[in-house]
Amino acid sequence: MKIAFFDVKDYEIPYFEHYGKEGQVDFCYYKTTLREETARLAEGFDGVCVFVNDRLDRAVLSRLYEGGVSVAALRCAGYNTVDLAAAKGRVRILHVPGYSPHAVAEHTMGMLLTSIRRIHKAYNRTRDFNFSLSGLVGFDLKGKTVGIVGMGRIGSAFAAICKGFGMRVLAYDQQPKTMEGVTYCTLEELFAESDVLSFHCPLNDRTHHMLNADNLSLLKKGVMILNTSRGGLIDSAALLEGIKERRIGGACLDVYEEEEGLFFEDNSGHILEDDVLARLISMPNVLVTSHQAFLTKEALDAIAKTTVSNIISIYEKDSCENELVFEG
Repeated sequence: MKIAFFDVKDYEIPYFEHYGKEGQVDFCYYKTTLREETARLAEGFDGVCVFVNDRLDRAVLSRLYEGGVSVAALRCAGYNTVDLAAAKGRVRILHVPGYSPHAVAEHTMGMLLTSIRRIHKAYNRTRDFNFSLSGLVGFDLKGKTVGIVGMGRIGSAFAAICKGFGMRVLAYDQQPKTMEGVTYCTLEELFAESDVLSFHCPLNDRTHHMLNADNLSLLKKGVMILNTSRGGLIDSAALLEGIKERRIGGACLDVYEEEEGLFFEDNSGHILEDDVLARLISMPNVLVTSHQAFLTKEALDAIAKTTVSNIISIYEKDSCENELVFEG
């Protein structure tokens, strides 16, 4: 099986090479992202392997199908860049639904602690031998209320961590699952009562801009906003306004709705044209990381193992438990 691997990063290759050799899957690595203009690179391959910023829209899927590609294996859980309707009957779509929920949940808590205890600021100061504590006052998490939007594997893992810190846990999910110590409520109640608001749901038409200019007024004053899921869940311009108006106390963002072409790349020598992102990064109470919440050895191993297993299952059994099917 020959698979065209798009948007490859050096840290991924050893894991995919290991499982690829075991399963007799041959990867050809491309650093470019998958777009309509790059889809020709997949001609003659059995399938493609793609990541969060690769496109699988109608035009790309048509190009892939015409070039003989029958499988697209996502090495991630989210599939908001995939047109499942256009893929139906042409290209089979596979994904990795649960590679390491703990990796993302732990990074979320790490960002929160770093921000509220000003750890990043203290680190920069002490490197200049500045040991002043001025401006480093934080607050305890114990006794605070955390609101979690989306109680899937990652949201549940984050809830467990928050309970360990002695936090009151509220949650909103369209399909709630019972978890001890977690109270479900409406989205409006969640916004109004949360000292910390964390997003862990998939991005789709229903969840796009869940936090926006219209519901910003519902937020508890001084709330911390966390997003390690998908950037499009939050209206970035509205978030910026909420911070400027002092309604939002701070934000920890591992994702951004216009991150394509920026995140995963070194842009240090370029002028950042996205004014909203530039302003957010400049804020003293905003912490941004480059979509790295998933990036642990355990997660990379699990992603590679599951992705290769998905591909093998499709070709050997003509079925895969992680196949995405359009339901419309």
